[in-house]
Amino acid sequence: MKKLKGVIVFTAIIFLFSLAYFIAVYKTYAGSEEKETVFTEIGEGLRTLGLGALLVIYGRTVLKLSLGKGPVAQRILPEIIDDKSQSILKDLLNLLNKTHLHVGIVAVALTALHAVFMGLSGRNLLLWMVLALLAWQTLFGFFLSWRYSPKSLRKVSYFVHAQFLTGITIGIFSLFGHLLAGD
Repeated sequence: MKKLKGVIVFTAIIFLFSLAYFIAVYKTYAGSEEKETVFTEIGEGLRTLGLGALLVIYGRTVLKLSLGKGPVAQRILPEIIDDKSQSILKDLLNLLNKTHLHVGIVAVALTALHAVFMGLSGRNLLLWMVLALLAWQTLFGFFLSWRYSPKSLRKVSYFVHAQFLTGITIGIFSLFGHLLAGD
């Protein structure tokens, strides 16, 4: 329960920070006028695909938490689920584990392309932070999957890459960044 309380506090702090930044910048920020072009249409499609890929990535994390042991798992997935349903969920988790690397690469590529096609404003720091956090996750994910990574680097990479807090931060920064951009 202590860890869950820490996640809630962290989420509240990031939310309040983002809200404060949004309020401070909103009055002076001249969002980009949306011009309908072929590139923005492609960018909007990439946004949908990228969001779907990110939902698969973080859905895997939620599924892992729910199938784990301990009080958090018991709150997420009560014991009323029968063995057959749990077996299906474990099979789904195995599939998500096998495809995690590929879906992650696709998610990062689609998100970066979305930013390029939509025209990322240099003044919208929240969206730049999203791209930086995605690069951070990608870098440490690469060190996890690269077979020449030293064991000590893999250990650090796992700790950094497996942070659910980074995903929470990406989600909140994306929300307020897009609100600031006028989406």
